[in-house]
Amino acid sequence: MTYPVKNRRLAQWVQEVAALCQPAAVYWCDGSRLEYDRLMAQMAAAGNAIPLPRRPNSFLFRSDPSDVARVEARTFISTSSRDDAGPTNNWVAPDDLKRTMLDLYRGCMAGRTMFVIPFSMGPIGSPIAKIGVEISDSPYVVCNMHIMTRVGTRVLEALGADGQFVPCLHSVGAALAPGQADVSWPCAPMAQKYISHFPEEDLIWSYGSGYGGNALLGKKCFALRIASAMARREGWLAEHMLILRLTSPAGRRYHIAGAFPSACGKTNLAMIQPTLPGWRAECIGDDIAWMKIGPDGRLYAINAEAGFFGVAPGTSNRTNPMAAATVRANTIFTNCALTDDGDVWWEGIGSPAPAHAVDWRGRDWSPGRGEPAAHANARFTAPAAQCPVISPDWERPEGVPIDIFIFGGRRAGVVPLATEAFDWEHGVFLAATASSETTAANIGAVGNLRRDPFAMQPFCGYNMADYFGHWLAMGERLGPHAPRIFYVNWFRKSADGKWLWPGYGENSRVLKWMCERVDAAAEAQATPIGYLPAADALDLGGFAIPAENLTELLRVDRQAWLAELPDIERHLARFGARLPVRMSEQVRRLRERLETDR
Repeated sequence: MTYPVKNRRLAQWVQEVAALCQPAAVYWCDGSRLEYDRLMAQMAAAGNAIPLPRRPNSFLFRSDPSDVARVEARTFISTSSRDDAGPTNNWVAPDDLKRTMLDLYRGCMAGRTMFVIPFSMGPIGSPIAKIGVEISDSPYVVCNMHIMTRVGTRVLEALGADGQFVPCLHSVGAALAPGQADVSWPCAPMAQKYISHFPEEDLIWSYGSGYGGNALLGKKCFALRIASAMARREGWLAEHMLILRLTSPAGRRYHIAGAFPSACGKTNLAMIQPTLPGWRAECIGDDIAWMKIGPDGRLYAINAEAGFFGVAPGTSNRTNPMAAATVRANTIFTNCALTDDGDVWWEGIGSPAPAHAVDWRGRDWSPGRGEPAAHANARFTAPAAQCPVISPDWERPEGVPIDIFIFGGRRAGVVPLATEAFDWEHGVFLAATASSETTAANIGAVGNLRRDPFAMQPFCGYNMADYFGHWLAMGERLGPHAPRIFYVNWFRKSADGKWLWPGYGENSRVLKWMCERVDAAAEAQATPIGYLPAADALDLGGFAIPAENLTELLRVDRQAWLAELPDIERHLARFGARLPVRMSEQVRRLRERLETDR
């Protein structure tokens, strides 16, 4: 069998996978609109894709109830040494994992088409971009990859005869016997789901799930888990971060990269609409930032993706009008409810619940039933280019220069509204100890405190102690060109449980202070935990906030922070001897500052 590709390594790998998985046919994706429309029409004819007449060229899918989210318990980092994977990852020895998965892959694509999906993470030809090739037996995956990455013939041309690529093998794990009818969402039982990463080989194998990041292997698997290991080896950063451009009334541009755990406002910040007169914001990316040091010594970032894979519930014209506008057409919806007039609906969409709908499981639904109409993790896949505030430079090959890093979490108390790190090392410490109180969107009981370093705990492809060390080393390389590091908490509450800060567009007031700090044009007060805005440093023009709220938002409770220290120490102790000494030293310094002049 011959294939339309110059790259011998790729041609050989495709042959090997076809021999192993035994598909009925092999199809090379060209990335064209015709291809997308044809596959979507086939899925619609089969009843898998439901056309949505209220949203042009948009479709609704319903997954199997066992296949609705990332499965972290079935996600593996496979390295020669368990310690190289570290305490935050599930580890299996490479030989053992491959033996298990090869048995599952044998004949797994029988009766199905094997799609070969060449894709670029980042603009094709960008010096920061990387190429991958996903093999999948799911047309749903192909169509989502069309939106989330750059797919097709142009990628093969960029790859050439000798180019390097990351092999990404995926199967839903549901072979079809001759004459066997397919199901609307094929997948394997939970115990047979494997999302496996081999960072020493830059290799991804996924089996048994057709959903989201389990199957769209360019997303978390490549863009973070494998890319983070590549970045450490090659001296760059692959991060779970939004990228935002903020422009002042004077025309000064600032580029911000921000990392937040789930349910902490990351997408809202990526598409923020500033309430400050004259300030403008443009979205460059909402989830993935790849960053390399440029010829001028500064750190330049690209959005490695081409689309948004967002959580639908809670997205509305009030919470995120730009996201709501983005999904009005050309969008794939998964596990939303279907209204009788052919539109999607979810809890928090901003319109009243319909009198009748079909829920995400395909059952009749009406208000008061006691179960949500849309799954809590219902998703939309939409082209980034459709976002009304997408930056004209969002596909700039060389990227944009980062001025500011923001980290944050959801805390009802203790953590102030905004803190600036004393220096790069202290900023790494703030990010390494980032914390959030769990919500319904997180794993674990609601209200528990969870440490999520750099918002990367589920996504770092190697030992996070070494990851902290890599960030410290990048700071040394950047020197005076290193971005400023800040930590925010939009979620402080009063003693009676009311929000102290309104969030959303008003967060631009905090962003303005950060930008002014970069330009040495705003005051800050030194505290034991970092620099906080001075009492009059935040621009509150046209904004009424009770004075007691602002005082509490900018207060450092030394006793509360001293009570926090044991949890920080337990968190860092997990990493044992591999933890950089400078992180332990940061804990000691924090304690010393908190205990001084008590």
